[in-house]
Amino acid sequence: MDEYRLKGLSCANCAREMEEEIQKLPNGKDAKIFFNSGKLNISKDVDIKKVEKILASDGAVLVRERMDNQGHEEHDHPHGNGPNWKLLVAISFGLFLLAMFTTNWLPVSVTVGLYLAATAISGFQTFIKGIKNLFRLKFNIDTLMTIALIGAFSIGEWKEGTLVAILFGVNEYLEGLGMEKARKSMDSLLKVAPKEAIRIENGIERLVPIQSLNRGDIVLVKAGEKIPSDGVVLEGKSSVNEAAITGESMPVDKGIHDSVYGGSINNEGVLKVEITKNYVDSSLAKILHLVSEAQETKTPTEQFINQFAKYYTPFIMFISFVVMTIPPLFMNGHWGDWFYQGLAVLIVGCPCALILSSPIAIISGITRNARNGILVKGGVYLEELGKIKTIAFDKTGTLTKGKPFVEKTIVYNKDEFFFVSGSIEKSSSHPLAKAVMEEVNKQKISFYDPEEIQTLAGQGIIATMKGEKYFVGNEKSLHHLNLTEEIQRDIDDLKNEGFTLVIISNEENVLGMFGISDQIRPESKEIMDQLKQIGIEHTVMLTGDHEKTAEKVADKVGLTDYFAGLLPDEKVEKIKNLTQKSKTAMVGDGINDAPALATANLGIAMGKGTDSAIETADIVLMQDHLGKLPSAISISKRVNAVIKWNISIALGLKLIALILTIPGWLTLWIAIMSDMGATILVTLISLTVLIESKKESTLMVPS
Repeated sequence: MDEYRLKGLSCANCAREMEEEIQKLPNGKDAKIFFNSGKLNISKDVDIKKVEKILASDGAVLVRERMDNQGHEEHDHPHGNGPNWKLLVAISFGLFLLAMFTTNWLPVSVTVGLYLAATAISGFQTFIKGIKNLFRLKFNIDTLMTIALIGAFSIGEWKEGTLVAILFGVNEYLEGLGMEKARKSMDSLLKVAPKEAIRIENGIERLVPIQSLNRGDIVLVKAGEKIPSDGVVLEGKSSVNEAAITGESMPVDKGIHDSVYGGSINNEGVLKVEITKNYVDSSLAKILHLVSEAQETKTPTEQFINQFAKYYTPFIMFISFVVMTIPPLFMNGHWGDWFYQGLAVLIVGCPCALILSSPIAIISGITRNARNGILVKGGVYLEELGKIKTIAFDKTGTLTKGKPFVEKTIVYNKDEFFFVSGSIEKSSSHPLAKAVMEEVNKQKISFYDPEEIQTLAGQGIIATMKGEKYFVGNEKSLHHLNLTEEIQRDIDDLKNEGFTLVIISNEENVLGMFGISDQIRPESKEIMDQLKQIGIEHTVMLTGDHEKTAEKVADKVGLTDYFAGLLPDEKVEKIKNLTQKSKTAMVGDGINDAPALATANLGIAMGKGTDSAIETADIVLMQDHLGKLPSAISISKRVNAVIKWNISIALGLKLIALILTIPGWLTLWIAIMSDMGATILVTLISLTVLIESKKESTLMVPS
């Protein structure tokens, strides 16, 4: 399949009709027009000239994008740039004003000629398409407008007919402008990928396209340049801006052996980086691919609107016929007056504002979140996020840092306690040993190398130093001692507080003990408060840890509920129970929480762009913290609210216009203004999603 970019694609309904026409061509059955992103996917075997002809019938221009042999984007532009709508509308409006202000002193034929010229300039494409549709008995907005114009001119309404044509032209231009604004916002996001890289081959620097980079290649990244793909720093030290990946504006220091992301910017130093992933497999490439795809997923609301629009236009045509015939036949109405009213009703049948009510807001919401380092895989997930009432969190690595640390220390023999702890634990790679060493190193003392170390499964370590045995481990390692009431009380107190114990003893006495816990992320408490502020009713923790630890974390973080001692399948059952009560999202790391993420109404993974996180969840927080989760939910709620407002405005203005037919007050220009006004409001309101509100900025917790 070839992919083309389309320019001048302003009407979603028209895009669907053109897609159907292209699919009728030989080998064109799989053709697909993506209105939101302005793209066309089509088989190489389709006659492209015929495709161009179909597109040109609606003012769309085809532009093929491909890569040259240097890897640069190359564009073919043999198709022209389409009409200059601003100029055409300006000329037609000028002729309209000239005709209107010279009516009293120019011959009628000249005035009518000016009106017809103004109509032809601004509405010739609509008229041509409408005439073709009439012969095909195909009724869409172009057909309705053509019938309305012919009808208006046939009863001598030259001024109003011309104004309708001009305003309709302006309306179509505004539709395209709003959609193009949203597309450009998305395109600017997708252009963060670097185009070239400096590859070092046998000591020689060569400028190459990033598509040619392979795993194991060495690249040089100078200050101000983008890192071409995921890799590891071999030489150099610098700070790197990872905003394109994580949405974090603060630079991150990088040195030898540190990993870096493709698309991040080297701020000052020179880095030599070994590529660990081909560009197509890099975090940035996957993100951009998913964001691009996300534009085209249809939300339930969009699907309903598109289905509704199919029946709306025929319904309006029926109403128009009723307005034209019933009052004159049965209510002594004047045929000319009610024929005019019926023409105005036809114009109200334009579904454009209604169809635009959702896609611009959806694209804007996906773009806003992506800029913040929040990857939403589709409009359906964006809409769902705004409806969430319950959020379930994994504990380790999500609410906590997943890194044990010593929170409490009880010392009975200071002279031996820290010395023995450090001497035995210094060579261990166990996470608890590392936590102990971080605490012991604060004492700034020297350690001894044990003569012998023996590991006891489920208990700890026995080490021999200077002929004496020492024990490091949990409560079971104290089986050789008779504990005093004080020591037993201290052990019980630490266990009741949810600590994991590391107890140090010799053959006669307990020297002291460390109370170790998984450090709670500093932002977790604030995040829970913010989630409650934006309408999340329940925050629940699901963990495999024991009851006391879970209770401690839940209390400190401010959760509404928690469930402890859960196996992965039990987490899934809890999620099922929660989803039966309300819309539920599950937040985890995207690896061990995959079943629960898949079971929830919405799966949210976090973890600095890891492959598993990107592949598992519906939404990915590209940071290693929850700081931007409230903002993501707030943006989604805003998008949902905007769509509801847009639908209300689009239908409300049309309903008002239809009600005006009852007393006979509806005019052609009021009808077109109702649609034009709806289009302008829908577009402007949708684009406000791209603007950060003060409320959303307060929901950003710094990392």
